Amino acid sequence: MTGKIITSKAAGGIPERSPRRKPTINDVARVAGVSFGTVSRVLNNAPDVSASTRERVLQVIQDIGYRRNRAATALVTNRSTSIGIVTDGSPRFGPVGTLMALENVARKKGYAITVISAERPYDDSVQAALDTLDDIGVGGIIVIAPVVDMAAAVWNASCRVPVEMIAAGASSTPNVFTYSENQELGARLATQHLIDLGHTDIAHIAGSMDWFDGRVRKRGWEAALRAAGLPPGLCLEGDWSPRWAYETGLQLVREGSVPQAIFAASDHTALGLIRAFTENGVRVPDDVSVVGFDDIEGSDYFLPPLTTVRQDFTALALMSMEVLIGAMEGREVDRTPIPPTLVVRNSSTRATPRKGQPAKGV
Repeated sequence: MTGKIITSKAAGGIPERSPRRKPTINDVARVAGVSFGTVSRVLNNAPDVSASTRERVLQVIQDIGYRRNRAATALVTNRSTSIGIVTDGSPRFGPVGTLMALENVARKKGYAITVISAERPYDDSVQAALDTLDDIGVGGIIVIAPVVDMAAAVWNASCRVPVEMIAAGASSTPNVFTYSENQELGARLATQHLIDLGHTDIAHIAGSMDWFDGRVRKRGWEAALRAAGLPPGLCLEGDWSPRWAYETGLQLVREGSVPQAIFAASDHTALGLIRAFTENGVRVPDDVSVVGFDDIEGSDYFLPPLTTVRQDFTALALMSMEVLIGAMEGREVDRTPIPPTLVVRNSSTRATPRKGQPAKGV
């Protein structure tokens, strides 16, 4: 007889998995000696199950290899167990880190993920991506939109399920709600750290203003200087890459315009600057303090170890998922952006007067 569950004496009476049929919830109930409803309550984390029964059911699930049928669950509960994610396919640290964290958090919460990349022109590709995800029955969609023109396409699109957009500093609309980390606060923390060290000539080597991240980080730098009564310093806009930052650093050295301190828009930007300075005898932090943003893996092994702003992608993903699930369930969820953290290392130090400059009293 094919497709049956065979009992193994070596396994203490626990059925072995047949290669011809997947174990069902009824198999779990029979082996555990409980009802179908009890297994269902365990799977849904219902509180009205004793600890011993819950442990026994979970052990049987593990032993016989039962896996929940998401499609069947959706039919019974009339609630989708899948979520769609739309990205722009960017290889940059922020979007990739956000995507990986979202996938991990969604899986732990019992949701399947379908990811679609949208490409320029976004007006066409974003709507097509939303339509595809809607057609396959996702319960909600998260759009990772680092660039402004992609966000505009999302705002102009239509969709029958809740749509959340992760875009730093962007506003919600009636059809699209947003969530992000408070990157403007992170930029203010970085700049204020340099101000507290006595620096008054603080430049910003910025990211692209086509990106929300670039805009809000520049805004935070400006706000911190303004609050301290300091004039805006040098600001140069780039493409986030270490290569561009390296070439920019070489230009500053050639022109003799290296500032007292630099808030770099990303750790990769800081990396390029530090190499350019070091190769040309400009010491970090003795001659110029440098602060980055992201706390990428290995930033504590830069030479010198990099002072930077740490983004918590896991916390961002957890809150983003809570916000989306709340919208799917029709309940309000706190949408306060999560704060980043300043990590102080050796690339920043107290200001010292340069030749021909009076001491600042620090």
